[in-house]
Amino acid sequence: MCWQSVLCSSRELVFPVGQETPESAWIMRKTKYSWGAFVGRGSKLEKMSGENAMMLPKTAHEERKKQEAKRRGKLKTMAGKLLKVVASGKETAEEKAGSEDVARNLLKMATSRKEVEGETPAEETICGFIEQGKFFEACDHIYGLEHSGNDAVGKSESLYMLLAERMWTVVGEALSGSGRMFLEPLQSVGESLKWEKQKEAEWLGSSQETESVSTWSPNFWRKDLEEKLIQYMAAQIPPFDSSSNTDETALKQHLSQLEMTFLPSLEHRSGFFKEAGLLVTYTRCCHASLSSHLSTLTDSKNFSFSQGLLVYEWGLKMYKSGSETCLRPGQTPQHSLSLGVQCLVWIILKTEEKLLAVARREVGKALKEAFDLGKPPCADAAVIQILTEKTKAAWLVSESLSEKVEAVCLEECLRFLESYENEVRSSLQLDGCPGICSSLRILENCCILRTVWHKLTYICSASTGQDVKVNGFLDRMEDGITEHFLQTVTSKVKGTLKEHFKKCDSGFDHILESLKQSFLAFGKKKTDTYEALVKAVNVVIITEYVQALLTTSRKPSSVERRRIVSKIEEDHRMLQTVFKECLGPAAGPLKDPVKAILELIQTSDAEGMKIALLPILKEFPDLRKEHLSAVLDMKDSLSREDRAALLKAFHDNYRESETEANLLFADIEVKPRKYGLCGCLCC
Repeated sequence: MCWQSVLCSSRELVFPVGQETPESAWIMRKTKYSWGAFVGRGSKLEKMSGENAMMLPKTAHEERKKQEAKRRGKLKTMAGKLLKVVASGKETAEEKAGSEDVARNLLKMATSRKEVEGETPAEETICGFIEQGKFFEACDHIYGLEHSGNDAVGKSESLYMLLAERMWTVVGEALSGSGRMFLEPLQSVGESLKWEKQKEAEWLGSSQETESVSTWSPNFWRKDLEEKLIQYMAAQIPPFDSSSNTDETALKQHLSQLEMTFLPSLEHRSGFFKEAGLLVTYTRCCHASLSSHLSTLTDSKNFSFSQGLLVYEWGLKMYKSGSETCLRPGQTPQHSLSLGVQCLVWIILKTEEKLLAVARREVGKALKEAFDLGKPPCADAAVIQILTEKTKAAWLVSESLSEKVEAVCLEECLRFLESYENEVRSSLQLDGCPGICSSLRILENCCILRTVWHKLTYICSASTGQDVKVNGFLDRMEDGITEHFLQTVTSKVKGTLKEHFKKCDSGFDHILESLKQSFLAFGKKKTDTYEALVKAVNVVIITEYVQALLTTSRKPSSVERRRIVSKIEEDHRMLQTVFKECLGPAAGPLKDPVKAILELIQTSDAEGMKIALLPILKEFPDLRKEHLSAVLDMKDSLSREDRAALLKAFHDNYRESETEANLLFADIEVKPRKYGLCGCLCC
């Protein structure tokens, strides 16, 4: 069992591929030779010494005992070194305590060996095959020992492990550049793997338990070989730190190194493995190491779309080149992809999958930054570039890839619009709702998105369903933010006009100036949204202004009347200026009740006022008698007779409005007022 323990420990002694055999291998061979000498010839000497002890002189007998003790000490020293190397820095307290026992047991097994005179021990024969690189023969002999019934101490399992370590050493030396020198033992490695597969099939076909097959040492050889090949190949790949290196030029150079240096080196060594019958395993490991490396490149969080496109293009180039490399061994059978083609297709598909994910991430991030509520709106061209530049770049590599990138970009645009709508809705529901400037910025963003989407429908292949969704998002956002904006304007104007006709400076002019500057900063002035918004604001301001004017205290003094009329004239000029600047020619058809009220008040005689009243009734059919009465209260030096005549003229020409559109006075309530004895505004 101690011999088995030594060899089991040697399984940890993995020789790095491409390096010279370390001292531990030399110690293993020396131990094997000492073992063979000790177990084989040593047993004969023991027998002879037992039979002829009485025939030898006393001095010769003592000399023989000294030599035997010296040889045992030497073997014990080598066994101790072997244990030390096998442990390789991983010794535990238990291993240290058992190392001396292993050496003692090894010596005990050697000295207690009893062989028939002239017969070579099976272990020595097997070790000889292993040392000579005749692994296939060693397999047969170990298998024979295993099933001979004389394997009570389980030496066969340990010999299998020793055989495996020597085979992997040969594979490593073949990979290090001297493959031709190790061709024969490498072929024996291939034969040994075939032998293992055959024995496994025989075992499974017999009555043996499946569990025994799964734990049989040779059953792991193929996996161990693949691991060592992949480790070697990974070590040969030129280093490239994708997590910190975002330079496209450096990546191009790295891919060029893979193509010009790494792959040819694998191809050069594939010939030896082909002759050894190991080409399929070797090729599979080539694929695994390359796929793993490219996957590592594209898995980095810092990996950009353009870098991913370089890797994709490189894989596509390798696929299309048809070069006779180890990645495409042999001919492609009809109706079946070869192993190399399958690998390249897998690499391309995986790279494409990650490339689309990067495109989605970058487009989403760029859109979020472009339409940040705290930043000024960006230009249409910048947004279109965000959504189309990746499609154009992909088209230069592959038309099918560009179609997929385009679809991903459009999907991400819809996903962004949905999240943007939720963000706008949340901002409206908060206590600190966005002010006038923020609301206008959101509306401008909606205009930009609508324009961008309209252009994208001509550039990209947007579906009808996508078009309906986008317009739905934008319509809901525009309606919600417009309603909020008008409510904000109404509240501010109403609060300012409450004391406007009683104070010299109510701040009404400041609100108008602020609105003008905000509208002039609006970048999408030629859109229907902008024009409709400004006109709606005009209606709000005019309505609130007339409401404040008609509900002010009646029967003011002559001085107060003149001051109010003067303020109306000044306000009217300012209103005209603001909306003409904001709307341009579109401001012409706006209804102007303030102007109509001024003309009526400033007409000098009653007949003229009657004439001026007729167009007012026509333009504002919702004007009621109480509205006209409140206006006449502001007319200076108007007799009761003239007042009665004007009210009668109103009654004779009044016609109820047949439509509810464009009504201005309908919602203005004028309540009767009580005046003090002095008739002033303060009583």
